Amino acid sequence: MAKFDLTFQIGQYLDRHLVFPLLEFLSAKEIYDENELLQAKLEILNKTNMIDYAIDIRMQLYPDEEVPEELKNRRAQVVTELGLLQNNVSVVLALMNNETVMKKMEEMRDSKALNNYLTQELDFKVEMMDGLVKLAKYRYECGNYSIPTSYLYLYMLIMPSTDKNYLNVLWGKLASEILAQNWETALEDVNKLREYIDSNTIGNSLHVLQQRTWLIHWSLFVFFNHVKGRDLIIEMFLYRPHYLNAIQTMCPHILRYLAAAVIVNRSRRSTLKDLVKVIQQESYTYRDPITEFLEHLYVNFDFDGARQKLQECQTVVYHDFFLIALLNEFVENARLLIFETFCRIHQCISIGMLADKLNMKTHVAEHWIVNLIRNARLDAKIDSKLGHVIMGGHTVSPYQQLVEKVEALSVRSEALENLIERKLKAKNQDTISIVWH
Repeated sequence: MAKFDLTFQIGQYLDRHLVFPLLEFLSAKEIYDENELLQAKLEILNKTNMIDYAIDIRMQLYPDEEVPEELKNRRAQVVTELGLLQNNVSVVLALMNNETVMKKMEEMRDSKALNNYLTQELDFKVEMMDGLVKLAKYRYECGNYSIPTSYLYLYMLIMPSTDKNYLNVLWGKLASEILAQNWETALEDVNKLREYIDSNTIGNSLHVLQQRTWLIHWSLFVFFNHVKGRDLIIEMFLYRPHYLNAIQTMCPHILRYLAAAVIVNRSRRSTLKDLVKVIQQESYTYRDPITEFLEHLYVNFDFDGARQKLQECQTVVYHDFFLIALLNEFVENARLLIFETFCRIHQCISIGMLADKLNMKTHVAEHWIVNLIRNARLDAKIDSKLGHVIMGGHTVSPYQQLVEKVEALSVRSEALENLIERKLKAKNQDTISIVWH
């Protein structure tokens, strides 16, 4: 399984705290030597303030050795430093505990008016926000993820998006929400970060590309835990050209997750054609059983190859941190894709042959097909005497065609609108530059 494991590739684009859940998962799956994983955890922990966790891992690695005094002393230093940082922003922390003030702040929304209110009415200075960001970062490094979310939320209420800390705060807020498993808020933060990055205010095109690549990886946590994630990942990764370009340029391994999301999403079958085209384009840089499964099925129409790949896919999904929760859904929908594709080619099909293609026993396959017909997901009938499935028509309802076309137009219209806005902005800046000179 190690050859299909993407932890190393993904970990390069994650904050060190986001790597811990992946390492814990690998420990449970026993893909790698446990001591190697413990060593990796310890190396990461040495760069954080999670001293107790580091001591615990060290004791597992070296049970016969005493915990170094230096490590014990660091714990005291961390507590002292935390106290100093809290004292520096005591005024701000007091504001956060004042319900009346917080309610008024949330109602005002305009950062300039809010700044005036806080400065004139309360003992507040805008410079205190730098101290609050440092405290949030320090608490985060201690492994306390819930409290920094409230600190950074306050910062984003008060400070304008032009502030020097703003981008770092967006990233810190997203990481904290992910680790606190607040998926609804984390999704909002993914959207805020995407809008900020796409606004082209953060530097040159290479820097923007790097930021998008990081966001693609961090958003996996959200998309595979949020109830709307399987739709949103398709919209962002496949139909936002900048993000698809980032995947193709920097991280084609992300195609595994896009492909899995499309496979389990029955309402987005129309996206398969676009996805397969991308998979074919990138097949020379990245392949795995999931992408090869779709290639076998929709490019080569190789049903035996698809069946064999489906067995490998089950192993890959079971050992993947982000996909394991989709295992049953994935297998069910992958079988359905094989079945649907096979049925488009053949009018009358032997149940025994179908069972073979789907890696199922004949009586189980027959029961599965009966359920499909009963749930109105298949226009067919079964001839039990001959052991055949006889297919009906395969027309898509006009309503479904309309819905799919409207969805595709909506995404493309948004992309076109963003392109026009950027071109107008660039043109206006050029005009201002000419006037200035």
